[in-house]
Amino acid sequence: MEKLKTGIVGCGKVGDFHAKAFAGLNSSEFTAVCDRDITRARAFAERYGVKAYDNIGEMIRECGLDVVSICTPHPLHADAAVEAANCRCHVLIEKPLASTLEDCDRIIEAGDKNRVTIGTMVQRRFYRPCMRIREAIDAGKLGRPILGMVTMLGWRDRNYYESDPWRGSWKGEGGGVLVNQAPHQIDLLQWYMGEVDEIYGIWKNLNHPYIEVEDTAVAVIKFKNGGVGNIVVSNSQNPALYGKVHIFGENGAAAGVQTDGGAMFVAGMSEIAEAPYNDLWTIEGEADMLQEWKKADSDFFYQVDSMYYYHQEQIRDFLNAVLEGKKPMVDGREGRKTVEIFTGIYRATKTNQAIRFPIC
Repeated sequence: MEKLKTGIVGCGKVGDFHAKAFAGLNSSEFTAVCDRDITRARAFAERYGVKAYDNIGEMIRECGLDVVSICTPHPLHADAAVEAANCRCHVLIEKPLASTLEDCDRIIEAGDKNRVTIGTMVQRRFYRPCMRIREAIDAGKLGRPILGMVTMLGWRDRNYYESDPWRGSWKGEGGGVLVNQAPHQIDLLQWYMGEVDEIYGIWKNLNHPYIEVEDTAVAVIKFKNGGVGNIVVSNSQNPALYGKVHIFGENGAAAGVQTDGGAMFVAGMSEIAEAPYNDLWTIEGEADMLQEWKKADSDFFYQVDSMYYYHQEQIRDFLNAVLEGKKPMVDGREGRKTVEIFTGIYRATKTNQAIRFPIC
């Protein structure tokens, strides 16, 4: 099988997820890693038997890399991704694509100019219960999706925000719960409901006075298909409760998924607390399947190494897309949609007005 030479930029906690995937896939020849801190890069590289660099361009050119994953803090995604793309290297970026629309557009433009593939990691799309909802929508089982809801009630304590120096600041993280914890659920919402027409929202810092960014946000959305939706996301519930996405169709049917139960895992710090499952399903002739699906999905989830498996599945999809010259499931433009949604909420908070899409 043809192999792509792969590398990683950013040797922090999430870098291990990409490294394990690259090391385990037949289509990947994991070759090198890069970090501004060469000591950290060397320690990371030693664990995987690859080369270490502190310069992205040098790494790509000397190793002849085909694909790199960007695993840096969010505000640093764009510079690294643009540099890699300018070296004619395909780029997969940890969620979110970037922390600003300007940075998203820089990344996409560099990909287009250099004819390389850009992708965004949102591995929860590959959860079986999440796929089941997309398949039901595509099959017309809900009719037109007319109402979508995201509810993510989590908890982050002071130790979490102090675990890395970049967390909890606008400069270092680019935002709070909207930028770091909620992109997975927001991505699923827009994947199911389609393009946004207008959004109104507000963010607050309710009980984390030692950080700059939001720990809670609420939004109301109008979609271009005529549907509506809402987003309620927060890191202020102790103990953490769950993350859910629910979709309601014009024929009265509903489908939902609990993507996360209890505390959402933190890369390198904790594990996934509960297996994802469909917690709502009223589609005619299928409503009694919930318990059967829940057991089958849970059994599968715990048979695989769920901390890494879904990262690996999306990375496999991305590498295959590069090899076959096709679009990955989540390309750069798809990743930009989530950034546009949380940008809309930030702007609506500042202006106290609904924000029309597209946002320039």
